[in-house]
Amino acid sequence: MSKKALIVWGGWDGHQPKEVGEIFNKILLAEGFEVEVATTLDALNDAAKVAALDLFVPVWTMGKISGEQMKSVNEAVKAGTGIAGCHGGMCDAFRENCDWQFITGGQWVAHPGNDGTKYTVHIKNKRSPITKGIEDFEVSSEQYYLHVDPAVKVLATTRFPVADGPHAVNGPVDMPVVWTKLWGQGKVFYNSLGHHADILEIPAAHEIMRRGFLWAAR
Repeated sequence: MSKKALIVWGGWDGHQPKEVGEIFNKILLAEGFEVEVATTLDALNDAAKVAALDLFVPVWTMGKISGEQMKSVNEAVKAGTGIAGCHGGMCDAFRENCDWQFITGGQWVAHPGNDGTKYTVHIKNKRSPITKGIEDFEVSSEQYYLHVDPAVKVLATTRFPVADGPHAVNGPVDMPVVWTKLWGQGKVFYNSLGHHADILEIPAAHEIMRRGFLWAAR
């Protein structure tokens, strides 16, 4: 029986949610998932349906999630539904909802230098099935500064500061780019890359997302 995945895309259009959602849909279909794609958070209203998913993929920057929708996600992931996503579509969604941030493991707070910042993604865990065999790679995009749950398992990082700013006086810091964590029986995967869809076509970034989906799925 094929695994069931739900992609919900929407929110702020600047992150190209439709295009990113289409990339994720192609990845999951190629891996044999039965995929539903929704463009409204109403897809989360049916708690039993969400709980039956093997994987939930949010692609929804900012916006608001209702209490019942949040409860559906929380209960499903606790019981074993995986959750996996990227960039602002997962860790800058629903800024006012602390439960969402607790589950996902982090929250975007800045991207010094904005789009077009050139930086390196350093693979820190070379034994994880998500990053094994992938070498450090360069990106020209937003470099995400996040507030991160200390419980996450960091797989890749980037070094700040690259762009100057008031944060630079603190000196060098290694910021997580790719991580995993657990939430009850559910697995959580996040990749901060993906400001625009083309970044997810970079071979290393694309492969990390593919493996992350497979890892997180029930």
